[in-house]
Amino acid sequence: MATVQITSGIASFEGLRTSVRVSSSGAVSRVALFSSINNNNKNKSFQRLVVKSATVVAPKYTSIKPLADRVLLKIKTAEEKTTGGILLPSTAQTKPQAGEVVATGDGKTLGKNKVDISVKAGSQVVYSKYAGTEVDFNGSKHLILKEDDIVGILETEDIKDLKPLNDRILIKVTEAETKTAGGLLLTEATKEKQSVGTVIAVGPGSVDEEGKKKPLTVAAGNTVLYSKYAGNDFKGTDGTEYIALRESDILAVLS
Repeated sequence: MATVQITSGIASFEGLRTSVRVSSSGAVSRVALFSSINNNNKNKSFQRLVVKSATVVAPKYTSIKPLADRVLLKIKTAEEKTTGGILLPSTAQTKPQAGEVVATGDGKTLGKNKVDISVKAGSQVVYSKYAGTEVDFNGSKHLILKEDDIVGILETEDIKDLKPLNDRILIKVTEAETKTAGGLLLTEATKEKQSVGTVIAVGPGSVDEEGKKKPLTVAAGNTVLYSKYAGNDFKGTDGTEYIALRESDILAVLS
């Protein structure tokens, strides 16, 4: 599909230029912002920021059928208020990671075996934060993503009841130390990010090249050490911290 790039000087502000890429149908596919600022006779170049916009589906289309192992989700609306009732600006609202399954593909083929999609329409699920393609459809925000990007099924409103999928594991994070070895109190900003926790639930395992499930080696109740910056972080309704990650991100079982 042909695209054209338009660089606008009208929208420039103190050296900021916008670059808009437009498809042949007229739809904006992405907006790039970049700037170069001269400070004390030294040029400081900033990295290009790419903002992706949702694809708008015209009203004449009444349904979307995902292909292969893809799933269509209706995104849960972002929280606009804190628990205390304070309105949040759009910049402070957390990006939603939950949604309802609207439609699914027919699955994928591995070798000679057909692997069906394990989530069903109507299921409430949690997905990886930056996965998929956003779509505006029937006046609501939707997401098309691969089933493997779905972390698990939410059986209640609390993340502690998450049912992990594939090789995902749900871990209750061990509380961070509040004091140093010398007895000094630690503030929230100085507490070390934890990488130890207790396994709460495990998925059924990943699918091998023959289409068979490969069970995970860790089990509920195990205390594990995991990669510090892996997975997706969540908070339970009582404030307890959880993390959902792949088994490959677990470094060791502690005993």
